[in-house]
Amino acid sequence: MSELRDAILARDLLRVKDILPLDPTLISETDENGATLDMLAARSAGIDMVRYLVEYGLRVNLNSIDACGRDLLHYAAEGGDVGVCRYLVERGGMDPLRGDNTLTTPLDLAHRCGHTAVQAYFEEAVGCPLEQMYRNPICRGMHPDPSVVRVGDDYYMVNSTFVFFPCIPVSHSRDLVHWEVIGHAIENPEWANLEGLEGGRGYWAPDISYSNGRFYICATLRLNDVGHVRRRQMVVTSERPEGPYSEPVFFEEDGIDPSIFHDDDGRHYMLLNRGARIFEIDETATKRLSETTLLYYGSQKRAPEGPHLLKKDGWYYLFLAEGGTGMGHRETVARSRSLMGPYTPSPYGPVIRQWDERALIQRCGHAKPVMTPDGRWYFVYLCGRALDGQWTMLGRETALDPFTWTPDGWPLLNEGRGVSTLCRMPLPPQPFERERTDWVTPRPPQPGTIQHSEDGVTICGGEFPLSDVRCRSLTLRRQTAFACSFSAVLTVPDAEQGEAGVTGYYDEYSFYTVGVRRTEGGCMIRVAEQISHEYRVRYEQAIDVQPGQQITLSTQANGLVRNVSWSTHPSGTTGLILGKVTYLSDEGVTVSKRFTGAMLGVYATGCTASFSGMTYTEGTGDEA
Repeated sequence: MSELRDAILARDLLRVKDILPLDPTLISETDENGATLDMLAARSAGIDMVRYLVEYGLRVNLNSIDACGRDLLHYAAEGGDVGVCRYLVERGGMDPLRGDNTLTTPLDLAHRCGHTAVQAYFEEAVGCPLEQMYRNPICRGMHPDPSVVRVGDDYYMVNSTFVFFPCIPVSHSRDLVHWEVIGHAIENPEWANLEGLEGGRGYWAPDISYSNGRFYICATLRLNDVGHVRRRQMVVTSERPEGPYSEPVFFEEDGIDPSIFHDDDGRHYMLLNRGARIFEIDETATKRLSETTLLYYGSQKRAPEGPHLLKKDGWYYLFLAEGGTGMGHRETVARSRSLMGPYTPSPYGPVIRQWDERALIQRCGHAKPVMTPDGRWYFVYLCGRALDGQWTMLGRETALDPFTWTPDGWPLLNEGRGVSTLCRMPLPPQPFERERTDWVTPRPPQPGTIQHSEDGVTICGGEFPLSDVRCRSLTLRRQTAFACSFSAVLTVPDAEQGEAGVTGYYDEYSFYTVGVRRTEGGCMIRVAEQISHEYRVRYEQAIDVQPGQQITLSTQANGLVRNVSWSTHPSGTTGLILGKVTYLSDEGVTVSKRFTGAMLGVYATGCTASFSGMTYTEGTGDEA
């Protein structure tokens, strides 16, 4: 332990004043967690020490963070000294709502540590008690490309599903934070048009709108890279938000990310990229009425997409996602007095952008505005949380933030504070008593091959392995936390061949399995991985189970690391550490389109298998 560290921990300010001026770099000494000495001072050395270090310590940096992403205010909150916290907030300009690598804020820490006075001060500073706040992302796991519409007091949202079926979930909320899937835009397998499509293609960036008693959902159907037609624009409509929706109609216009704008003169338009292009359609959304015109190419002019129009106070506001859907993503806005332009970009720059490259929440953009009945405004937008700063394991998720209008009529996110971790609830919370699990399948299964019941699921497995786009014999749910577990009880099939078990799945190029495999000699446990074009067996061992007996198969996630295990009672549990499974992230494999997210579920190939007791549990300590 250094002399300066001793002096700080002893709260000996006179010794610190003797030591530090001789070598200001000493303050940068770190402990095993990457905490610098000024952070330790903020936690335990008192206001006089902190004030001296901040104002006279030449190497003290209020932007510095430790290995967990925590700053001085996190340490001060943990220490419980109200004076230190007040000083860092009011004089240092530090944020009680800044999240660390697990989205834990100083306000969270004060609450967890039982420092009621610090918590009360933070709540006063941010203007809201902790119990009346929500945490981003609001929809975790694969919920990319959100679009929202309000009808009365109800909100409806859609998200991309790519090749997963049913296509395009329609979610409902009464408070903009708690969402429940109530239907899908396409539930008829004959209308899905997903046959043979590679993972990551399919239905991209849907939009939902409402006009004259009818809901409209449009999306791009992204095809494989063969032939001249690779993108088609799909529209379905319904008088009920949950559906059923009409048979899809396709507009043969190249581009992605369509939205439908209903002008107040009764005319209707479809927008899509590149930039924002527009053409008129009829009220039924089945006929094109004009040629396509470019409205505006964007402010940044890199990958402009996801156009949405809003008419307010005589202005047409054009929102665009720009910068690509990875790091550097953003939402920009331009406006015009005329629908057809010309459009002028906002002088305030991007309306949504994550400027803190160290923050866990990144990739922020692709937004759509919505107004509450009392006139307040919010954006739903996509974001991504990257483990180790590079692996977006859960895919792109949905976030929510308020915005206001400047005196000169431009949207400003969070009063200029930008993307939030914690924020005031928009409306009184109305969570659902029991959320419905949205089970999906890569591409539509054949009728009757996957049968869900209250007790579990039965899968009639086909001949194709999970690495084949023709495989439909698996059912999946989104992984929504970095630390979680999933298990299912398999009744061992009586077929002489085949395999059934539990999978961690991204697409046909990226998955792992733990399953029971039947051979002529009996049953075996097999653990295998598919990574890009390589299939490899990690473990294979005979197991003493017979057809009709039950075996529990499980997988556990802790960040990037996965374990699998199996149990045949009363013989106990056996497990295997797979290690890091970065191939389940958007960035993990360089084949196909990588836009989805990690999923968990069950599968069967070459046999009929029944699963019961399917359980998904989010782990403790996974605030992110």
